[in-house]
Amino acid sequence: MSRNLSLLSVALCGALLFSCVSQKKIVYFQQKSDTTNAIPFDTTFITVIHPNDILNIFVTSTNIEASQYFNFSDRPELMASANPSSPGANGYLVDAYGFIQFPLVGAVKVGGLTSHAAHDTIVQLLSKYIGTPTVKLNIQNFKVTVLGEVNRPSIYYVSSEKMTLPDALSLAGDMTLYGNRENVMVIREENGKKSFQTVNFTSRDFFSSPYYNLHSNDIVYVEPIRGKKFQIENWYKILPIFLSTVSVAMVFVGIFKK
Repeated sequence: MSRNLSLLSVALCGALLFSCVSQKKIVYFQQKSDTTNAIPFDTTFITVIHPNDILNIFVTSTNIEASQYFNFSDRPELMASANPSSPGANGYLVDAYGFIQFPLVGAVKVGGLTSHAAHDTIVQLLSKYIGTPTVKLNIQNFKVTVLGEVNRPSIYYVSSEKMTLPDALSLAGDMTLYGNRENVMVIREENGKKSFQTVNFTSRDFFSSPYYNLHSNDIVYVEPIRGKKFQIENWYKILPIFLSTVSVAMVFVGIFKK
């Protein structure tokens, strides 16, 4: 009898919790009646370097010994000074003014540049010290924080220097059933100010949003739907009454069977 009671309780709990969520509120990328199947979106987005970014810069040239002077992997004293607990720590930190301190060269302005532009700048400067330098440069600590109604909230690092909002939510295990897909917030720091913008995942217009492509250090917050708290509070109020009623019913059923 207790086993049947438990199964019945679980079934009713699931029914009460999930029946109140409308399908229209959980289906992604719905098509409006007046839209086409082709949605324009920005394919030219390129990440730029910001303060506190950590750059991996690897230099090679015809003079191997000279090239090694600029590389963290070839200089144990630089490796030891970096913070091993931080992903991408073995690299050049961009300071608050957008500069990195590069051996021999000194301060190099890279803030606000794309990786490609920063690469060209460093190649040009290194040409004064070593012959035919080849430089590989990328941002090592591109990260996005995902919070709220997702299955795996966390800080996510990528090495590709590019992440879309769907990518970030996929890494976080997607939104939970109670995530508000119509009001996903992206918090971004620009020019020393925090901007707060929302996107609607239930509409295909989302793909044309300027927040489709995320910037490093963006925060994605999925708020709970308004009914979640109400449903949970009422379920806890109803549950004792429900269990008592079922228990009494099971007792009467047992009596009648005897």
